[in-house]
Amino acid sequence: MKRIAVLTSGGDAPGMNAAIRSVVRTGLHNGLEVFGVSRGYAGLMAGDMVLMDQRSVGDIIQRAGTILRSARSEEFKTEEGQKKAVEQLEARGIEGLVVIGGDGSFRGARSLSKWGVKAIGIPGSIDNDIPCTDYTIGFDTAVNTALDAITKIRDTASSHGRVNVIEVMGRRAGFLALTAGFAGGAEHILIPEVPFDLDEVCQKIIEGYKRGKTHNIIVVAEGVWGYQGPERPAGESVGFRIGELVREKTRLETRVTVLGYIQRGGAPTALDRILGSRFGARAVELLLEGKAGRMVGIIGDQIKDFDIDYALEQTKNVNLDYYRIARILS
Repeated sequence: MKRIAVLTSGGDAPGMNAAIRSVVRTGLHNGLEVFGVSRGYAGLMAGDMVLMDQRSVGDIIQRAGTILRSARSEEFKTEEGQKKAVEQLEARGIEGLVVIGGDGSFRGARSLSKWGVKAIGIPGSIDNDIPCTDYTIGFDTAVNTALDAITKIRDTASSHGRVNVIEVMGRRAGFLALTAGFAGGAEHILIPEVPFDLDEVCQKIIEGYKRGKTHNIIVVAEGVWGYQGPERPAGESVGFRIGELVREKTRLETRVTVLGYIQRGGAPTALDRILGSRFGARAVELLLEGKAGRMVGIIGDQIKDFDIDYALEQTKNVNLDYYRIARILS
């Protein structure tokens, strides 16, 4: 193998730049030419890529986002789009591809593997919903960003005696809400994986205030819609809808905060920088070993690799022990 390429796809996550840096420098260390693909699969189909060197990835390990930029592409899901991507790689003699991203990005890597492209996936997602790895790049940073917000909102909630509903991201999974809510001491954590009764939640809030409690923090995962909870009017966020219902049922002053894309930003934590670096190095090693159609992950403290088809068939579950303990402590 002489030439490889790296791209980032889907939602950006802090630590992706650390992974890009690792892929490029590990590749160069092993005598490879490394191309950086701009704008994910859309850029791959368009041939939007450049040869990278050591300086291309200098001073980026501490930066959030992705220097290669990211995009979603409906065209790439078609055979015609995939054929364009393969032709661009073949025209440059690129034999291996490292894809950094989430579930949709891995499906794209799997599609390319079926066209004969040696592809390796690196899990990068603040949602932490990718199977076969304890953590994805960006999750730890996003948790700490959400935790910082919860801590600050708790301060003002105590001063005013309010109920505060905080909506966090996570798509259809509750990893981010559960981890940040647990660490932040939230009184209630609503996630898709655990059924909840909003009337029961509101009754506990009322009982708490009767005992002299000065505030309540409710952390809500954006993905509870469609799984449980009340109906959501079109275009309304889960946080605002639940906030309205809590206000109606408790007659208490209720404030809603939707953290949104603030959770994608910020300098990556040490864990995400190290994780990205380890994942990137191992991805290149797998290509040099002649392996393809694999993803890297971390189990315990060990970097492992798994068949990407197998990984996409699995379901990753939240740690319900977190949920159990959080309820006891609240």
